Amino acid sequence: MSRIVSRPAIIRALLKKELKAYARDKVYLFLTLLVLIAIPIAYTFLPSSVDETITLAVSPSVSSMVADAKDSLKAIGATDEQLAELDDADLSQEQEGLLLIEFDDEEDMQAVVEGTLEAWQTDGGDLVLRDPEAEEDKPEDAEKLNLDIGIAFPKDFIADITAERSGVTVTVYSDANVPEEIQGAMTSFVREAAYQLAGQELPVTMTDEAGIVLGTDRAGDQVSLKDKLRPMLIFMVLLMETFSMASLISTEVLQRTVTAVLVTPAKTSDFLIAKTIFGTLMSLGQGLIVLLLVGGLTPENWSLVLAVLLIGSMMFTGVALFVGSSGRDFMGQLFYSMVFVIPLLIPSFSVMFPGTAAAWVKVLPTYPIINTLVGAFNYGMTWSDAAGSLAYAVIWLVVLFGAGLLALKRKVESL
Repeated sequence: MSRIVSRPAIIRALLKKELKAYARDKVYLFLTLLVLIAIPIAYTFLPSSVDETITLAVSPSVSSMVADAKDSLKAIGATDEQLAELDDADLSQEQEGLLLIEFDDEEDMQAVVEGTLEAWQTDGGDLVLRDPEAEEDKPEDAEKLNLDIGIAFPKDFIADITAERSGVTVTVYSDANVPEEIQGAMTSFVREAAYQLAGQELPVTMTDEAGIVLGTDRAGDQVSLKDKLRPMLIFMVLLMETFSMASLISTEVLQRTVTAVLVTPAKTSDFLIAKTIFGTLMSLGQGLIVLLLVGGLTPENWSLVLAVLLIGSMMFTGVALFVGSSGRDFMGQLFYSMVFVIPLLIPSFSVMFPGTAAAWVKVLPTYPIINTLVGAFNYGMTWSDAAGSLAYAVIWLVVLFGAGLLALKRKVESL
């Protein structure tokens, strides 16, 4: 009389078989270990701070322009005390969000912006120029300045503007990598300065400053590159597990290992449950390992982050079930993997290029996952804030996981 084997015992046996098969696949085992080691190591080298200071170069120095304009300033009512304050003011000192670098020679400033000269600032505030091609020694106790934009004023700029002379020309130099909006902002800055020096009102009326910023004002509280990429790295670990899981399923189908399994007391449902549990635990486990190594969990977000990781692990397991059962050979399995993975990867780039995502990107299944991870890690997103995204992610989870189970079930029954 044969002993009846319980379903949990059969599933445990299938899980042991899955683990042994995974350990025998040297390629994906190596890639898994490589990801778990390389990602945390690479993460430590990412910048952990944000420099929000704009470095602006001007030529000639502000003090020389003021000195040449004293007579014109007196003519419009400036007192001796006000002129003395201008003489004593050190405008080259760093202000909040702005570092002003003064050049006596316009050509030197142009060369630094162009990159043919290097500008270094000593601890005492002195400016040292260095020719990188002349193999000159780098200045000691000095910091290299990155100047992407510079403004060349005429020497008599202040005097000409206060005297309301026409034909005053100001040249704005900018590196080719400077965004067009920054160049436009510098042009507007010069124009506004000219209006103020001439004692004229701007031709537009600006609203109260508090009414300009829409959403959360991140000035002074920018997210560093390290914090931005943390959600993407966790997401990539979940996504990469799709390849290894799909490969295991495809191998079992092609080699008809699943047929041998079904000869035993194991049923198709046991096989599917084992695949689901193994794929989900592998994705979730690797995601948790990387998460613990790169940090990011707090008493406020840990439950939300773990819930998102679980949803993502199950979603990618469903994709792996579908891909693994669809490929007729290795190349077919690889093709189907890329067809699914590339669209699922697109929302993760919203982390690297923040802003309002396009409507079609928000429709993709992985958008609510990466969006919630970003919010939980960097912006204090709570369960109530993430409710809509989680509900949308669960809907996609049901669709993808259901499609994967159905496809693999039909494939197994057809063997």
